[in-house]
Amino acid sequence: MTTPSPTADTGAELLPIATPARTRAALRTLIRPDRGLALTGIGILVAATAVGLLVQPLLGRIVDIVADGRPAGDLTLPVVLLVVVAVVQGLTTTLGLTRIARLGETVLARLRERFVERALNLPADRLERAGAGDLTARVTGDVARVAEAVRSALPEMARSVLAILLTLGALALLDVRFLLAALLAVPVQLLTARWYVRRALTLYADQRVANGAQQQQLLETIGGAVTVRGHRLEEQHTERSAGRSRKAVDLTMRSVNLVLGFYGRLHIAEYIGLAAVLIAGFWLVHDGAVSIGTATAAALYFHSLFGPVNAALVLLDDAQSAAAGLARLVGVTDLAEQPEPAAGKPAAGKPEAGKAAPASVPRQRIASPEAAVTVHAVSHAYGPGRPVLHEVSLTLEPGEHVALVGTSGAGKSTLARIVAGVQQPTSGTVTAPAGTGEHPVVLVTQEVHVFTGTLAEDLRLARPDATDADLRTALSTVHALDWAEALPDGLATVVGEGGHRLDPARAQQLALARLVLADPALAVLDEATAEAGSAGARVLERSAEAALDGRTALVVAHRLTQAVAADRVVVLEAGRVVESGPHDELRDADGPYAALWRAWSGSRTATPHP
Repeated sequence: MTTPSPTADTGAELLPIATPARTRAALRTLIRPDRGLALTGIGILVAATAVGLLVQPLLGRIVDIVADGRPAGDLTLPVVLLVVVAVVQGLTTTLGLTRIARLGETVLARLRERFVERALNLPADRLERAGAGDLTARVTGDVARVAEAVRSALPEMARSVLAILLTLGALALLDVRFLLAALLAVPVQLLTARWYVRRALTLYADQRVANGAQQQQLLETIGGAVTVRGHRLEEQHTERSAGRSRKAVDLTMRSVNLVLGFYGRLHIAEYIGLAAVLIAGFWLVHDGAVSIGTATAAALYFHSLFGPVNAALVLLDDAQSAAAGLARLVGVTDLAEQPEPAAGKPAAGKPEAGKAAPASVPRQRIASPEAAVTVHAVSHAYGPGRPVLHEVSLTLEPGEHVALVGTSGAGKSTLARIVAGVQQPTSGTVTAPAGTGEHPVVLVTQEVHVFTGTLAEDLRLARPDATDADLRTALSTVHALDWAEALPDGLATVVGEGGHRLDPARAQQLALARLVLADPALAVLDEATAEAGSAGARVLERSAEAALDGRTALVVAHRLTQAVAADRVVVLEAGRVVESGPHDELRDADGPYAALWRAWSGSRTATPHP
């Protein structure tokens, strides 16, 4: 269960945050596979803490020996035992903390993997509504907070809680009145913890939201720097960035003041408890109920509680911050886990006004000889009142190449993502070929990422078992083998961040080579040659044509030469199919496509060639 999506002052609909109950349930699920490791680590820490509690009685014994004026030789045994206790406690504590740390790192790795996997499967429109800053803040800041808590707070918290419980038990064994005196500090500590927790959870959640809004503003300002300068909006954007930074700083200072007040209250509790134990010891020794050594052990026991009690309460700071971060991470994983309708049933109609669209619609994988792809009555809206597609129906025959054309905003890319399965429509159904490989449908867009690693590793993302010969064949298919082999280390050349830089045309050829390796039954190209510019357009068009050979293909065409080469052209206008047919037929029909063709071919004629 998640709380409703908050809205930052950016106006974005932020990704949801899990409720505390759902966060605890998710944490139990993450830990469950390693229950044995958790129980073993806690058991060893219990033993280590129990051994360490022998220090105070042994010191008390030494006090009694000295107070009674006994021979110096009587000190040998307690001193030797102190050394043995120190060694045993050190070894067992190290072993226990190592196991707890291993548990934390394992759980953290599992959380990261699950978060990344689910984040990659989030609907594109949901991410667009939230903005890149919110997801970036969760991937960086929230994961870092949880990681810090796992690596430092979790082991220390486990040891502190065990030390507190066992030390209180040891006080009771000395004399229950020492325990009662020590417990006078507990009400102040509990009130302090309650005061802190009630304020911290909301404060840290607000702080994470403010940081997300700050990152979103910085991303928008830097990413749109050219537009900002072009419209002389530097002052407005600077003021917005400063305003969101001020809000983040204000929340940070509030958290600092909260922590200072927290520490001040803890010191009062320590004074009350220690004074009570010392007074109880004085009266008990005066009455002859206990020895001076026992009273000394009791005072040392309570003094030894300062560290674990303060650590446990102070770690509430890290725990609350980590809990807020974990709730934001779980909110994303839960959003991606929303159940889909049963396959084969038609999707619901258009959502009622003001209500969210269904999370997904049926997507059937079929191997039909009649049609490779069928889009039936698909509509889509990026929120209420923002329709993009209206009852679009389309059929692609096996092996057919269909070009989608239309003006900007017609809905071409949205339809392409829906056919590829990346975007879920608001209503309607899509059937696509099942295929025989791991990737029945592959989408290639104009925004291609070159992953850091060797060229061969980048290619094998599409097919991990591909041999070097397979890689060369794929590169040769898209006319990229010559430049690939000319790289400093050939297929072993490191590309991507920090490696050999590939220009946009070569990066796109790399993506097309991955498509060839994946060998999908259906390929969807969303302006996949747009980033190359005029110089590389012809090369990329040849590469795309070769990569699509023998496949069913849907191509969002930003150049009408791609439409000329297609078997059929589908014209979208304001989210509706207004024309469909071969290029020659539509060009001569004097309809919307003919107008697009005249405008495009006219601009080509008017453009001077060097």
